[in-house]
Amino acid sequence: MSPDQVLLFIGAALLLALAPGPDNLGVLALGVSRGRGEALGFALGCAAGCINHTLLAVLGVSALIAASPLAFRTLQLAGAAYLVWIGIQALRSRGAQLANLDAPSTATAGFFPYFRRGLIANAINPKVALFFLSFLPQFIRAEGWSAPLQLAVLGALFALVAALVFSAIALAAAPLGAWLRRRERLTRWLDRATGGLFVGLGILTAAGIR
Repeated sequence: MSPDQVLLFIGAALLLALAPGPDNLGVLALGVSRGRGEALGFALGCAAGCINHTLLAVLGVSALIAASPLAFRTLQLAGAAYLVWIGIQALRSRGAQLANLDAPSTATAGFFPYFRRGLIANAINPKVALFFLSFLPQFIRAEGWSAPLQLAVLGALFALVAALVFSAIALAAAPLGAWLRRRERLTRWLDRATGGLFVGLGILTAAGIR
């Protein structure tokens, strides 16, 4: 793979990661409402989900999903349901608990639960799978490495770029969230806003809008 090929791909991946979407908006909302650990977990989980779509693209499974409208719609609805479930959990959260989210005793707080949520939310999104299937091949060169190997490398690079961008968003949003969480009257509304965002994303996914 040539340097110009890699640099061109990294530039495109950076722009795509920065463009407003369900992943980075979710990271931003969690950074404000929940804190650094939760936002970083969700951010890196979403980035790790890109590896799953890379493997699907390499193996050609994404092409099978694209060829079957029923399979695509089933996965789309599953992803929508999961986003709505995340939103409902946030809507049901008691705002006063946000003041002490760093405590180990908080069952739903911390890096790993939100890493798992981000991973699942990204990995079961069929639109991301189809995006990888259509986006990655645009940067494959006929000469040099085999096409599957190039796909694997490009997918890993995309996941790395997404991890860096999403983590930066999480770290930037966390200080603002920490300041807001000291205002107890605002904490419940922060969770409601976060929950509303995820529920809205789930509805848009189910409607096939995003």
